[in-house]
Amino acid sequence: MDRLDPESLQTYFLRMSREKGLLETIFHAIQEGIVVLDGDGRVAYANRAAGKLLGMSVADMTGQPIQRYVRDIDWEGVMRLDVKEWSRLVSREIEITYPEHRFVVFYVVPLAMVNAAETGAVVILRDVTHDREHEAKTIESERLNALMLLAAGMAHEIGNPLNSLNIHLQLIAREVGALPDAERENLRDLLDVTQKEVKRLDGIIAQFLQAIRPAPLKLEPTSVREVLQETIDFLQHEVRDRDVLVEVELPGDLPAIPLDRQQIRQAFFNIIRNAIQAMTNGGLLKIGARLSERFLAITFKDTGPGITPERLANMFEPFNTTKAEGSGLGLMIVQRIVRDHGGQMEIHSEPHAGTTFTLLLPREEQRIRLLKAHRAEKNV
Repeated sequence: MDRLDPESLQTYFLRMSREKGLLETIFHAIQEGIVVLDGDGRVAYANRAAGKLLGMSVADMTGQPIQRYVRDIDWEGVMRLDVKEWSRLVSREIEITYPEHRFVVFYVVPLAMVNAAETGAVVILRDVTHDREHEAKTIESERLNALMLLAAGMAHEIGNPLNSLNIHLQLIAREVGALPDAERENLRDLLDVTQKEVKRLDGIIAQFLQAIRPAPLKLEPTSVREVLQETIDFLQHEVRDRDVLVEVELPGDLPAIPLDRQQIRQAFFNIIRNAIQAMTNGGLLKIGARLSERFLAITFKDTGPGITPERLANMFEPFNTTKAEGSGLGLMIVQRIVRDHGGQMEIHSEPHAGTTFTLLLPREEQRIRLLKAHRAEKNV
């Protein structure tokens, strides 16, 4: 600096300032959090991503000990370049609950690795919340597929002896018909109960297989208005017997969308029947629709007792029902049908305030392509 004239010195400092500003801009643009620590383990620099991940402003973090933000680590040992402590921090995951629930992986690089004269360290943080959620969904999907295959096999194996039982009960009924009246009457009652229970069990198995077995879609342009009307007409006697009023208010310009007519009718049937059975003392079921850029949303809003938060969390689990004669598979079937169409299903409910089911059906055919999962390479 002694050899620089004032003009050259000013030019030099301006260039350094520009380079510093450029580097800071780059560091702030990086998605990973970067925290530079001095030799005492205090924050000398932090980019915006680090502040966001740790729930603090960069200005507030500067000069503060890193122990304040990342606990349960022997930072004194880290600053002393303790080999044992460094080996533990090659890659470590922490859970952050404020300001958002996140999972963060971080690793520490001592500055002495770059220059032996330097003290301090650089902490790199990366948000892996999305990766954790994706991994959990993948595991859950694989578990569900395995359970479905097992359940489908068991249901098939149970169905065979049920068919045999049904045939033999019919043969027994013929034999009972040849008995004297006094003996026949008593046996006839017992036989009727047995046949009804076998028939009910067979129906439950059929419903269960329908709920879990993927059925190939036969998509064709379909009028939702027509399918809804067909479903309501089919249920009109039950609607009238339960003193329920059904109001349908649909926009006049509803377009035909690609649907499997039979399966969507089954989904509508299950939701409408659930709604009218929930309104034990009569009530009102409002059916509406709205259009968005991607979806046609159909809403079913009843005035029933509503669903408690505890039950709402388990609505789509098999055999989850409060009905004495229910199988608990109706909503599971609806969910499968909607998902197979590439759509979504939403539920909003409050105790004593009714329940609203919304089916979001794509306006255009969804091309779904299954990708093979990448297998981790094993070290040989």
